[in-house]
Amino acid sequence: MFEIDERRLDRWERRAEWPLTGLAAVFLAAYAWQVLDDRSTPGLHGALEVALWLVWLVFAVDYAVRLTLAVDKRRFFTAHLFDLFAVLLPAVRQLRVLRLLTVLKVLNRRFAGRVRQRVGVYVAAVTVMVGACASLAVLDAERHHPDATITTFGDAAWWTLTTITTVGYGDRYPVTWEGRLVAALLMVGGIALLGVITGTIASWLVERLSGVEGSVAEAERATLAELRLVKAELAALRAELEHRPGV
Repeated sequence: MFEIDERRLDRWERRAEWPLTGLAAVFLAAYAWQVLDDRSTPGLHGALEVALWLVWLVFAVDYAVRLTLAVDKRRFFTAHLFDLFAVLLPAVRQLRVLRLLTVLKVLNRRFAGRVRQRVGVYVAAVTVMVGACASLAVLDAERHHPDATITTFGDAAWWTLTTITTVGYGDRYPVTWEGRLVAALLMVGGIALLGVITGTIASWLVERLSGVEGSVAEAERATLAELRLVKAELAALRAELEHRPGV
């Protein structure tokens, strides 16, 4: 089947990989500072906001460049819909809490291929990263609402833990539509993560059991081979005794 040459796109992605990873870390740090330091001066808050939008702009330019370099643009577009949503949705002021989708996508693109074979490490890292980002996002959306039950990072972290594990005590809950949007995304993500964890454990158990079964089968084959060897030696010894004179 004819393969489309996407070498220009591959070269761009390799060159942009480390710079985008660094910018994603800067993005996450600036967002966390802005959310956690609620009493920062207007000047500092404005500087952090400018930094966030500049980094977001770089991510948007990266997507545009990759789309331009892609030979099969339809295939690229359909395969990178999440990239598009991560770039477009945070541009709407009311959806500012979704800005972290961008950094999650970039960090996942950077590290997924390197640790995916160590599924346990990958799932643990993704869970921690999603949990931290969800806590920041829901705190950013909720804390200034008069009826908010999530007003500190501790409240947000507890709510995230009970939500992502699908326990849902109900002592902390979002009251704004932005917070509920974060909750909906976290619920879906939590179910997906639990599914991956369950599948990983099941796969590990199957692998271990297969190894045990393989060891038992190998031991049985070795035992049968030794028995056949002993029988052959006994048959040879019997034949020798029968042919000896006077026996």
